[in-house]
Amino acid sequence: MWLGYPFKEICIVCDRPLHLRFDNQNRLHAEGEPAIEFIDGYSLYSYHGVTLPEKYGKIHPQQWQANWLLTEENAELRRVLIQGIGYARICEELQAIELDNWQEYTLLKIDNNVDIEPIYLLKMTCSSTSFIHALRVRPNMNSAREAIRWVNWGIDPEEFVVQT
Repeated sequence: MWLGYPFKEICIVCDRPLHLRFDNQNRLHAEGEPAIEFIDGYSLYSYHGVTLPEKYGKIHPQQWQANWLLTEENAELRRVLIQGIGYARICEELQAIELDNWQEYTLLKIDNNVDIEPIYLLKMTCSSTSFIHALRVRPNMNSAREAIRWVNWGIDPEEFVVQT
């Protein structure tokens, strides 16, 4: 069997893989299982097109641990771990420091050498569902309002329409 993978000039030649798994953008992807699995037991783990080492690939992203970010040296793998774990869990598990509040928004700082510079996050807790949304903001933010303005392209939060 010949399989041509049009991204990044990759071509895989093999004898009948047992499984080929892709995401909705046709990138190799599987969560907690191999993206490519061969009859001889060889497997390739991938998360949205990024090849993962077996130690991450065998585990579903819901079970990935935020403290792995503290020891992972590969920037691309750190990015994938952050994407899979999500900022809400990272904040909780790495004990983010609360810097400032404004209404349902909180400016947080994670300073555990997770990245090249400290991670500053703007956390918003939805008043109706209590679901937490978190976005990374520039590391020079001093207040939650300043971070809200930056996320919303300069619009002051006082100008938002209040929704119930």
